[in-house]
Parts: sequence; structure tokens; C-alpha cells
Amino acid sequence: MSTTHRTGRLAATAAAAALGVTALAGCGSSDDQASGGPKGSGSKTVTLVSHDSFNASEEVLKEFTKETGYTVKVLKSGDAGVALNQEILTKGSPRGDVFFGVDNTLLSRALDSGLFTPYEAKGLDRVAEATRLDAEHRVTPVDTGDICVNYDKKYFADKKLAPPSTFADLTKPAYKDLLVTENAATSSPGLGFLLGTVAAYGEKGYQDYWKKLEKNGVKVVDGWEEAYNEEFSGSAGGKKAKADRPLVVSYASSPPVEVLYAKQPPAEAPTGVATGTCFRQIEFAGLLDGAKNEAGGKALLDFLISKKFQEDMPLNMFVNPVVEDAELPEVFTKFGATVEKPTTVAPDSIAKNREQWVQSWSSLVVK
Repeated sequence: MSTTHRTGRLAATAAAAALGVTALAGCGSSDDQASGGPKGSGSKTVTLVSHDSFNASEEVLKEFTKETGYTVKVLKSGDAGVALNQEILTKGSPRGDVFFGVDNTLLSRALDSGLFTPYEAKGLDRVAEATRLDAEHRVTPVDTGDICVNYDKKYFADKKLAPPSTFADLTKPAYKDLLVTENAATSSPGLGFLLGTVAAYGEKGYQDYWKKLEKNGVKVVDGWEEAYNEEFSGSAGGKKAKADRPLVVSYASSPPVEVLYAKQPPAEAPTGVATGTCFRQIEFAGLLDGAKNEAGGKALLDFLISKKFQEDMPLNMFVNPVVEDAELPEVFTKFGATVEKPTTVAPDSIAKNREQWVQSWSSLVVK
């Protein structure tokens, strides 16, 4: 994939612009990092390697420093796939102590590479069991996000047409030429949507499904930014010149973001979510094998699933907590979609079949 887990996520762009989030918070000096022994016992800095969309409030990172004595250095490394590749290439001599951002679409690759040192984070028993995909504790679940079709409420109200709610609905004549999605070979949301159809229709049936979507006028673009901000008619912040598609593959968190960054707070979100089209992504963090500050890395993993960090996360990365007692902000509970039955695909099945699925998909819909 050439985009990060959230490369196109509206929140990643909007939050950085509106909140002034920096790539580096609570950064210590390189001398601090070098001061530790083989396991970093004397180091005051713990380095988190991540994709570009990691964000946390300065207040919360300062709280981590206050509680543990460690400052967090955030090393952003491009999209999720690129960041993971870099760590695999430097396995055993990592650039940091903890890696954040590998999701269930890339998990088997990371685990098979021997990238992480097992560590059972404190508080893991409070984390939703469905997100704990590695029994050996090489990775710790941190957040979830649902990739779903979003719709422009005004378009459907004006047309007196009910919006689609399921994958099957999208193939109906009423929705011809209305959907835009991202390329599954170059976009994380695009891949997630493809995986959702594989989960829904099986390894044999998903190709027939995409043939129907192709006949029904689905449009494929490279990435989320183009799909959401240039093609989707419901995007408030997009380039409207050619935005004529009222259905787009995005995230269940997109409607709350539209509300949060609206010039005038609306009474309801201008966009909705077809909750029967969702694929659940789970993001993980792990202690890198060969970490210079192993103790600091373990403390950071503990903190990533603390209630404080988990409740800070939604308005900084627009994802959902995995800790069951963490509360969502009001903009999520009031304007967000509840996805009761998201589709999923086992990480080992994704690892085994991803390339084949994407190639078959490309032959069907990429012109």
C-alpha cells in the first residue's frame, strides 16, 4: 500500500491543521537516548516509530513523562507499509523502541518477520478480547477504525432516495454511477473495502460482486484524499468543482469530523454511514526487538492502553479506543455511527491471499 492506515482520513489532515499537532512531542535529546546501557536503563527518552498519522496531545505525553520519567520522541516514517518495511530492514537494530501502526491487514507480515519482543502490557485484561489477535503478546492492540461507505445526506434527501445500507445495495440500479472508492493496490481504505467484500462474499463470490459494481458504474481513484475531497459531494472541505459522487469509501468516524470542523456547527452530521459495508481495522503497537530502551518501551506500551491515552486518542487520530471502560467524546457519541457487525478477515488469510485478491480486483475494475 502506498498510503498509510489514515493517509486519507479526514481527521489526519483536519486535526493537524486545526489543532496544530506536531510530529514530535516531549522530545528528549539524542544524548539522553545514548545515555542508557544495552537495554537503555539510564535513558530518559523512549522513541516511538510510527506512520505519519500518529498524534497525541501534548498534555497526555507530559502526563506519561510525569508518571514514568521518560519523554516520548515520535519518529514518523511515512505510510504504514513503508514504515513497517523500514523496521523489517533494520530488524535487530531498530530506529526506536516501540513501533505503532501495524494493523490487521499487515499483522502477519510483521509477526512472521520476528520484529517484536513479546511483552504483555499492564491493563491488557481491560482491552476488548476481539482485538487481541496475538496470543504471544508480540503486539498490543491500541485502536480500531471502521472502513465504510459514507453517503451525502442532502443528495439522497433531495432525490427522495433511501441511501444504501449494505454491500448488496451498492449493485442496485438506483445507485448507478454514485460510488467512488480508492484503489485497493495503493490505498488502505481501498484495500479495507476490498477485504470487506471478500469477507461478505467469500473468495469465490467477491469477484462476481465486483463485476456487478463495475457494471453499476463504480469509480476508482488512487487514494482517499482524491475520493473524499475531490469526488464526494458530501465533503465540506473538498474541492467541489467535480464532486458529483454522493457515495464514497471512507471511515465511520468521518461524520463526526465533518461536524467538528464545520464553520457553523450543524444540528446533525451532513454525511451518514452505510453500516452494512464496514471492515474493521485494528492497529497495534509492539516492543521492537533490539530496543535500546526496553524498559521505557514497556512503560509506553502500558500507557498506550491506559484510560488517559485511550480517551485522548479519538480527537487526535479519529479512531476508537480498545479499552472497554474508555469513554468517547460527545461528538462521536452524538454524530458517529454504531457499527454492530463489521466484517473481518483473519490476518493469516490476508497475508496468504492479499496479493492475489488485489491482482484479481485490479483486473476487474482498474482501467
